[in-house]
Amino acid sequence: MHWKPRTRFAPFLMFLALVAQPAAAQLEAALGSQADSASTATDAEQAGADQVISDRQDAGADERMAMRIRGIFSELPAFNDVKVTVRQGVVTLTGTVPENSDIARAEAIAGRVSGVVTVDSALQRDLSIAAGADTLGSLQEQFRQFALILPLVGIALAVAFGIGLLGYALAGLTAVWHRIAPNSFLAELIASAIRFAFVVAGLIVALNLVGAETLLGAVLGGAGLVGLALGFALRDTIENYVASLMLSVRQPFLPNDHVVIDSYEGRVIRLTSRATILMTLDGNHLRIPNSQVFKAVILNYTRNPQRRFQFDLGVDADDDALAARRLGRETLAGLAFVLDDPGPDARILEVGDSNVVIRFLGWIDQEQSDWFKAQSLAIIAVKTALEDAGFGLPEPIYRLRFDPRSAALPYPGAAQTSEASSPDEAGEARLRGEKGAPARVAPGAEDVRPADGIRDMVEAERAASGSGKADLLDEGRPVE
Repeated sequence: MHWKPRTRFAPFLMFLALVAQPAAAQLEAALGSQADSASTATDAEQAGADQVISDRQDAGADERMAMRIRGIFSELPAFNDVKVTVRQGVVTLTGTVPENSDIARAEAIAGRVSGVVTVDSALQRDLSIAAGADTLGSLQEQFRQFALILPLVGIALAVAFGIGLLGYALAGLTAVWHRIAPNSFLAELIASAIRFAFVVAGLIVALNLVGAETLLGAVLGGAGLVGLALGFALRDTIENYVASLMLSVRQPFLPNDHVVIDSYEGRVIRLTSRATILMTLDGNHLRIPNSQVFKAVILNYTRNPQRRFQFDLGVDADDDALAARRLGRETLAGLAFVLDDPGPDARILEVGDSNVVIRFLGWIDQEQSDWFKAQSLAIIAVKTALEDAGFGLPEPIYRLRFDPRSAALPYPGAAQTSEASSPDEAGEARLRGEKGAPARVAPGAEDVRPADGIRDMVEAERAASGSGKADLLDEGRPVE
């Protein structure tokens, strides 16, 4: 009798269930979210509680923590010999482990167990032979893997050797590099750079083939540091080589040139990769570092065959300085070794204490006349001409005056001077070679040809050593 009413309301109940199902799902989701929030809050509270050591401890907590840690360690072969004891939440670890890294690992695992206050570790690495069996096994495995990659290593070495051999073959084309480079030093430098570049390229390719990119980075980084250290240590040597390269390209002088480098004078023997070698005018060898030569002030007497000499003479203050100047210039013009273009000249420099100083100048051709000889003979010729013309060439005269200051002192040589013969007569007597006056030799009779002693010694030494590669100077190339 009650079944029919229930059957009558069945459709209505089903409709209510369908309507209420989404609401129930939403309610369940909300409740789940609240449960998750509550769980998160509980975990946060527990995490906060873990930071504080409680003043009470549950009975059996130490034993539970010890059993938990031992259970974890039993699953890890590295901790088979580790003993665990727990008292008042303090975990004590004793025993041995295979590696030092396992000590920190055991401490971290024990510290993560709930209720642990701190971990006191007394673990040590096991250095016994039995413990080293694993290490030996690892080494054997590494050797086995190395044996497996030996064919690849052989291929990589063969490739590196081939690349390096190609570089040496290219560097061996000396005729090509000597034709390209202006001198032998630069040609050798190019060949060395090619060899080095190919060797490094072969090493890089070989390491890439065996998959050792990390090692390659370490090698390149180490090479950079080593190169930087060597650069600082060999700074002077590197500077010399760079200066040698620049000097060999620019060529400020040629072999046997008469030069003055700073305060050093001589003839150039050769330019090497480290120094410039001179032969001084007294026949000695002088080596100057190329770094100093490159920065020095260089005076080259050989580049221009025309060279000027000069000297100063003083005539008496009472004489006609213009006439003395004209006479000296005419005397220089009459000398065979003095050039007409540019011609000789004379300049009045100053009025001294007892004379007028005149500077005489003349030009010579160094290929025909020696500069030192020409200057010496020119001084004698002008001095003789001035004296023969009656010009006085006085030395410094000092007059002493005594009190009373106004008193005039007689010149003690006045009487002798008035009785002496005239300058012209004295000059003629000297030229005749009369007694008391040495005979004079005309300047034109002297040999003024260039003195080739030092030049010949330089040429002989260069011929004995041969042109070779030691000399970076090329006489066939223009000079800077």
